[in-house]
Amino acid sequence: MSRSQDAAVLMPGLATGIGSLPYADPHVAASATIRLHPRLPAAPQLPNPREGVIAQWATALPEVSVARDGTLSIDLARAADPIVAAFDQVAHAGLLAFVDAAAGDHDIRRVKLQIVGPLTLAVALAQGGMPTSRAVARASTAVRAWIDVLETKLDERLPGVGRLVFLDEPSLVLWRHDRAPIERDEAVDVLSGSLAAIRGISGVHVCGDGDVRVAFEAGPTVLGAPVSAALLHDADVFVRHLDADGWVAWGAVPTDRPIGESSDAPWRELVAVWCELTRRGCDPVRLRTHAIITPACGLAGFGPTQAERALRLAREIANRVGDQAVAARLTVGA
Repeated sequence: MSRSQDAAVLMPGLATGIGSLPYADPHVAASATIRLHPRLPAAPQLPNPREGVIAQWATALPEVSVARDGTLSIDLARAADPIVAAFDQVAHAGLLAFVDAAAGDHDIRRVKLQIVGPLTLAVALAQGGMPTSRAVARASTAVRAWIDVLETKLDERLPGVGRLVFLDEPSLVLWRHDRAPIERDEAVDVLSGSLAAIRGISGVHVCGDGDVRVAFEAGPTVLGAPVSAALLHDADVFVRHLDADGWVAWGAVPTDRPIGESSDAPWRELVAVWCELTRRGCDPVRLRTHAIITPACGLAGFGPTQAERALRLAREIANRVGDQAVAARLTVGA
């Protein structure tokens, strides 16, 4: 995708969602994300166990059976059979409802979607008994197959609509704590290969205290991480990412505690992190002009009212970011 096409998708002041929403009805979930984040709505995942971050995408692997509770069982005898990625009305209910809703809304200019990352899928396969090298190869192939199927569907149903496609990598916490099944260099290569298959704008979502360095070195356009002081340990990553014209999806609305009524506290926390990153070398203008705002993680663990409040707070913070981005550009004469 060209820089001009990038600009049509990424702009200051955007808010979007991260993964799950607590709705049983996929059409209600799709409507909520479009209503609350109309400038960059995100395809929702439902709390149905079959729609979990791993179960939803493991269905492409013939050696994997996904039970109704979302647990996986692996038949190693089929681990050489062809991988077939095809959307399922149960496992992909939220995604399919979202695409239908977006196709009927001519005001939508860009959308955000997510697929499990190859590292997280590989870890799940290895934990299920598959040899590590085989798990990595199968996960990489499956994720690339899903990317192709997703991109094809978007080309057909949402032609001309910009897309931001994230790879969701909660397993990066293993690399942070030196418990990973493969070395860092191999992990970077695996993740980079999947990112290269994305024809839209690519992103990696790092959950919790996952290793943002592995995600950055794989080369996404957008690096997503929850806002916390822990990010300061990787200040050099954000310096290099922003200097390379990368974007950051800041998980500014916390999801590890009750969601408040006001955006003031999470806004102050975000600004405090930005101030310290600036002190450590980040361009203060790019921190604002290359920022997207999200909840820190998925919202399936909350009730619908709290989840919608989190999405609304993300939008309010994004509006403040947009205002500061305009002011920053005027200050530097951009």
